[in-house]
Amino acid sequence: MNLILHITRLEQWKQAESTGIYKGDTLSSDGFIHCSSPQQVVKVANAVYHGQRGLVLLTINPSKVRSEIRFEKSEGRELYPHIYGPLNVDAVVKVRSFEPNRDGKFILPAELEDTRE
Repeated sequence: MNLILHITRLEQWKQAESTGIYKGDTLSSDGFIHCSSPQQVVKVANAVYHGQRGLVLLTINPSKVRSEIRFEKSEGRELYPHIYGPLNVDAVVKVRSFEPNRDGKFILPAELEDTRE
């Protein structure tokens, strides 16, 4: 299973759990939810969330997502998954705390190391 990942604030995720629907809250997303592959998530976290606390990392099973998923180029050549529309919370297979180290940098959770392509 190819997993996609999304970083969000814990409060936003708790609200989504109560409604069953998550709408993007990061990266000035307008109509889509920015996601990453395991090899991209640390780069995104360190660029956008450096030193921030109170975050969670959502692991999403793309086959369960009801909205459209598009893989689109970012500033470089990498393709990032974007979910166009709301994310149904039952597509989220794992939620883990995602906190930076003391130096403010994020690392990939150990259990995701073997999912890198």
